[in-house]
Amino acid sequence: MQCTDKTKVIEYIEKNMTERRKIHIYAVVEEAKKLAQRYGADMERAEFAALFHDFFRGMPEKTSNGYVKELGLDHRYLYNPNLAHGKIAAVIMERDYHIQDLDMINAVSYHTTGRAGMSKLEKIIYLADTIEPNRDYPGVEKIRTAAYQDLDRACLLALERSIDFIKSSGSCLDQDTVMARDSLKKEISKKQKGEEE
Repeated sequence: MQCTDKTKVIEYIEKNMTERRKIHIYAVVEEAKKLAQRYGADMERAEFAALFHDFFRGMPEKTSNGYVKELGLDHRYLYNPNLAHGKIAAVIMERDYHIQDLDMINAVSYHTTGRAGMSKLEKIIYLADTIEPNRDYPGVEKIRTAAYQDLDRACLLALERSIDFIKSSGSCLDQDTVMARDSLKKEISKKQKGEEE
C-alpha cells in the first residue's frame, strides 16, 4: 500500500468537519478496525479507508456539482451530494494523497451504495458506516449482531434495509445497490451449496 501520512488526513478532518461528522468518522474507523480484525483483513488499510470515507459528506450541492464536473465524474452524481461524496473522496485520496491501493479507493467510492462483487475491505467499510455505535434506525441491532457472525449476510441485510428505506422515502435508488444485493445473494447461495455438498 502506498500510503500518505495519517496525521495529514486527521488534520484535514479536524480542520474541515463538523463535530458531528468527526464523531461519525472516528466511530467508523474503530468499527472498521474491529471488523478487519474479526475477518482477517488489514487493519491499517481499513482505518485509512474509513478516515477518507466521508471527506466530502455534507458539502453544499453547488460545491459537490463543481467537484463532479472538475473530476469528470458521471453526470448522475450532479445534484446528488449524498451519492457524489464517496466518488469525490475516492478520486481525491488518489490524486492529492497519492494512495494507489485500488481496493481502498473502491471501498471509499462504494461505501454508500455497495456494488456487485465487493471485496472483503469494501464490505467492511460499507458495514462499519452502517452499524457504527451512533447509528440508530429500525433493524440496526440485527445488522450489528450479524456483522460479527457472517460478513456477507450482514451486508445483505444492510443492503436490503437500505433498498426498502430508499423506496419507501421515494428517493432515487442507485443501481449499484441493487446489483450489490443481487451479487451477494448469489455469493451466499453458492457458499451454502458448497457447504451442503
